[in-house]
Amino acid sequence: MELGLRVAIGEDQHGFILHHRVMERVTDDQVAVPLVKEIVARFPTLASASMDKGFHSPANQRALAEVIDFPVLPKKGKCSAAEREREGDPRFIQLRRQHSAVESAINALDVHGLDRCRDHGIDGFKRYVALAVVARNLQRIGALLMAQEAEEARREQERQRRRRAA
Repeated sequence: MELGLRVAIGEDQHGFILHHRVMERVTDDQVAVPLVKEIVARFPTLASASMDKGFHSPANQRALAEVIDFPVLPKKGKCSAAEREREGDPRFIQLRRQHSAVESAINALDVHGLDRCRDHGIDGFKRYVALAVVARNLQRIGALLMAQEAEEARREQERQRRRRAA
């Protein structure tokens, strides 16, 4: 995410941002392994991680395979036969398709405070990023609670309809 500085985020399958990192003087391929290691330290049951092509390097591919069960790290450029086989694995394809959901989280961060940083300096920017992550996660909790309430209301209406019919 381009905001003067790049921000890497880790999101779970439920849409919660688990971890973020402001990338000062580092590129995507330099932050991939430390980011995943930090997430695994907090969430040891992490089984897979999907990243963009910018995070790929042969060293990252090997290092991530040691940290998590199934890294989904597509290769930049032309693939060898072994790489095509790895990227053609049904599990790889499925997890790669789910990766697009992280773009929604990036957009949501823009909406929850990262469209403009009103503070000054790197500390202010990091604070804004952290607050935007908290806001996004609170919004996600609210959306889940609203969906749960709507489902309960639908079930109650169904029960009342059955009572009237009986």
